[in-house]
Amino acid sequence: METVSTKDLKRVLGFGDLMSASIGQIIGAGIMSLMGVAIAMTGRSAMLSFIIAAVLVIGTTLPAVFICGTLRLRGGDYTQAALLGNTTFGGISMFLSFFTNVSLAMYALSFADYFLRFVPNVPSRLVAALVFTLFWLLNMFGIDKFAKIQNLIVIVMCIALAMFAAFGVGKVQSGFFGQGFMTNGFLGLLQAASLLTFATGGAMIIINLSGEAKNPTRDIPLVMIVSTIVVAVLYAFLALVAAGVLPVEQVAGKPLTQVAETILPAPLFVFFIVGGAMFALISTLNSQFASCTKPMLQASIDGWLPKKGFSYIHPRFKTPMIWLTIFYVLGLIPIITGLNIAEVANITVVILNLMKLVINFLLIRLPKVVPDAWEESRFKVSNGMLYFIAFISVLCGGVTIVLMISSSTPLIMALNCGMLLVSIIYCVLRQKSGKVHMEVSYEVQ
Repeated sequence: METVSTKDLKRVLGFGDLMSASIGQIIGAGIMSLMGVAIAMTGRSAMLSFIIAAVLVIGTTLPAVFICGTLRLRGGDYTQAALLGNTTFGGISMFLSFFTNVSLAMYALSFADYFLRFVPNVPSRLVAALVFTLFWLLNMFGIDKFAKIQNLIVIVMCIALAMFAAFGVGKVQSGFFGQGFMTNGFLGLLQAASLLTFATGGAMIIINLSGEAKNPTRDIPLVMIVSTIVVAVLYAFLALVAAGVLPVEQVAGKPLTQVAETILPAPLFVFFIVGGAMFALISTLNSQFASCTKPMLQASIDGWLPKKGFSYIHPRFKTPMIWLTIFYVLGLIPIITGLNIAEVANITVVILNLMKLVINFLLIRLPKVVPDAWEESRFKVSNGMLYFIAFISVLCGGVTIVLMISSSTPLIMALNCGMLLVSIIYCVLRQKSGKVHMEVSYEVQ
């Protein structure tokens, strides 16, 4: 098989396609359960927690806005890390992100749980395997096929969630801002907001689609910010209904589906479960399948992994079929065996966020590493402003990491440190072997 470049990827994704990918990634089924947890933490002020969470997410996203507004990053996160850090730093980021993405199967397994509510006699693992296979095949046949299906899924999903808000807003009890508001004070409000960064984050995944975007330096920065704001506002309305229709003590810690069953007629409740919860899962599955392979592909081309096979792009569909299949096989393992793959994903989540924090700090190097591109960038600002933006993003990221560490077990933290050590050793040895030859995987637009 012939080794090719990420320059050969199809550049067909427009603004709407990227917006669907981003919204689809942000809105996962986690919102169905996290809503109740947030209400338990702060009561009816959960709606404010979503807004605060969005501010934190946007704060940590700002450096990516400036970087992606200046360059096309064909290797996504990996190219970004290698560009602003160094060759080894890029390799380490690739190694760690691989383990984060092996959790793909969780979306298919959760989809099966909802599906069994309507068809209880079907084996759940069979349902999960079938839906997982379906979206693997969809992505094998081209990024344009992904985009068409993703657009449809996201439209239906947004209609279902908006319907919930529209039906419920008129049933919100009077005195919403009285008893039951900020039940655990300001600290509870902030703790809920930190939790909800998981529900409002996800837009940065489209960095990995930069190589397939028509106009990445214009569209990706705008999509990351707009999609985060749009979803946060939608979530705030959902929270208004979820915490305002029934007494707080009845919905605290309970899934969003409980309130939906109360306010929606039976046919619309079914549509909410299918179009809202189930489509949220497959939209995230579809987005992650499409994006997780690009850093691995570019890293393979650069020699961090054997180029033969791993760097293959199908000549007709322009898809990284080898990497799609690797993630597909890894995803089938927990589906077939029942292995808890979430634990595998958790062994790098803290360290990966620490890597992102370092990248946010390294934003200040952007004018030095690509001076010509920075001069032409529509996002060019003074050095002082760039330092300030880097400071704000590091601050937001630091708060998030501290909260992650505070909720992690000693075992998870030890595994995070262990994976970091293994990745450093592997990358240092691989680079010393002389097999790493970095391709310039960024382009000035």
